[in-house]
Amino acid sequence: MLVLGIESSCDETGVALVEAGEGGLPRLAAHALHSQIAMHQAYGGVVPELASRDHIRRVLPLAQAVLDEAGRGLADVDVVAYTRGPGLAGALLVGAGVACALAAALGKPVLGVHHLEGHLLSPFLSADPPEFPFVALLVSGGHTQLMRVDDVGRYDLLGETIDDAAGEAFDKSAKLMGLPYPGGPWLAKLAESGDPAAFKLPRPLLHSGDLDFSFAGLKTAVLTQARKLGGELEARKADLAASTQAAIVDVLLKKSLRAIEESGLKRLVVAGGVGANQALRTQLNAACAQRGVRVHYPELHLCTDNGAMIAMAGAMRLQAGVQEATERYAFDVKPRWPLASLGEPEPQFG
Repeated sequence: MLVLGIESSCDETGVALVEAGEGGLPRLAAHALHSQIAMHQAYGGVVPELASRDHIRRVLPLAQAVLDEAGRGLADVDVVAYTRGPGLAGALLVGAGVACALAAALGKPVLGVHHLEGHLLSPFLSADPPEFPFVALLVSGGHTQLMRVDDVGRYDLLGETIDDAAGEAFDKSAKLMGLPYPGGPWLAKLAESGDPAAFKLPRPLLHSGDLDFSFAGLKTAVLTQARKLGGELEARKADLAASTQAAIVDVLLKKSLRAIEESGLKRLVVAGGVGANQALRTQLNAACAQRGVRVHYPELHLCTDNGAMIAMAGAMRLQAGVQEATERYAFDVKPRWPLASLGEPEPQFG
């Protein structure tokens, strides 16, 4: 079974082919990705209309490039999977429209995939894939969640952010420091030359007794500290970046360890863009090694949004029998779509 995956939820256009057999994990055959970062930098953030228009320009050439790389043709595709949500409505509609039109033209079934489930299952594309069950730390864009994962489609929400997510804390704090878009990677790079103990910044909800997150207060503290520094900000920017990163990583680390302890599981999966952060990986690896816990990550180039994770999630859902592809080509998208709601009955279209 050859699954073509299309991702267009925000500012990356991703297309991939995943091959699934009777047994074993699906295998990535080829993938291609176009990032819109350069286009959005002039505006300091993602402009939804521009993102949608760029997806329209990129998706078909990327699909052809993937097919060429894999040595396959459109006739070889068995299922077309696409990101149904969550994400920017206009951007999602591009991927959904192309996927459903392509599937209809080929007479092949189509499958809508949850963006966060794509991230959640992306470590199965790595050289060291996890095994079920495990605790998952999802840190992607506006989402920070801890989940117990017992199998494909069997997800139990343990805790989530009640305001800003970790990725937003990185990006917004970076913007307050005058760093370019997207701020998170710039802040992490700058933090390498700073002192993480230079400024005492809050760790919101660290001792709340639950597994929820809150990073809005940290962002406010960074703003206050930046204003206090005034003209000294430029000279102390690396220290402020390092202190900000340390606060975010500390919360993610402690909450993840608590989730592992409470669940009694010995595997942790970290997925999403923030999962590429080296400080987070280093501290999680060290703390989990002391506790006999295995940690699994996606490959670094698959931490951000990509078509491979969508094709993989679609293939794994089909293999597990938790969802069927359909030849009903009427579609909708779900800009807001809680991962925990997967599996709930939905209206039928087409």
